[in-house]
This record gives sequence, C-alpha cells and structure tokens, in this order.
Amino acid sequence: MFGIPGKQAVSMTDAAASQIAKLMDKGGHKGLRIGVKKGGCAGMEYTMDYVDEIDQNDEVVEQDGARVMIAPMAQMFLFGTEIDYEVSLLESGFKFRNPNVVDACGCGESIKFDESLGAE
Repeated sequence: MFGIPGKQAVSMTDAAASQIAKLMDKGGHKGLRIGVKKGGCAGMEYTMDYVDEIDQNDEVVEQDGARVMIAPMAQMFLFGTEIDYEVSLLESGFKFRNPNVVDACGCGESIKFDESLGAE
C-alpha cells in the first residue's frame, strides 16, 4: 500500500458517499473501483467501474455505507484526493479534488500529474 499508515488514500464528501451508496444498493455492487489511465488531452483520465469482487491488492475506503477501491497502480496518483458529487442545472457527477494534479484540460476530464509520480 502506498501512503501514510493509518491515513486513507482518498476521502469522500457526504454527497459522494451518499451517491456511491445509492449506486451500490441499486446495482447490488460491492463498490466502485477508482483508477487512472493514459488518455485525454492532458495525458491521464480517471476511471470508475462497478465492482462485484474486491481484489486483495485494492486499497479499500469505506464511509457511511459507501465503498471505493483504489486500483494498485493508481494509489500513488490518488493519495490525498477528495471525491465529491456535485449537482448543478447543467450537469451532475463525481468531482476529484486531487493535490497531485499539476494541470487539467479545459473540460476537466483529463489531468496531468507531476512527472516524479511516474505519469509520463
């Protein structure tokens, strides 16, 4: 596991935890797996997938009935991230407040990490 002993890799706002718990209940899933992959105009993109089985190498974060798993290769990129769920007149969705991001594209879907983290 990457990070500080006793500190969770990511945190969730109450709105995010509530939305994730609803998605888990609705689909009978064990949670959401969060990761990163190469792509987008800034170089990397977040991924979110339903999980029906927890991988032993995942970092598991639970809060108020919500469960997210951090894929092993994403743990160093997501450490310290706050997951939020925002609803506005035009859109609703998960937002990531990640202290490791050094740049993002205009649409907010693609991000760039400090090269020292190994994201080239």
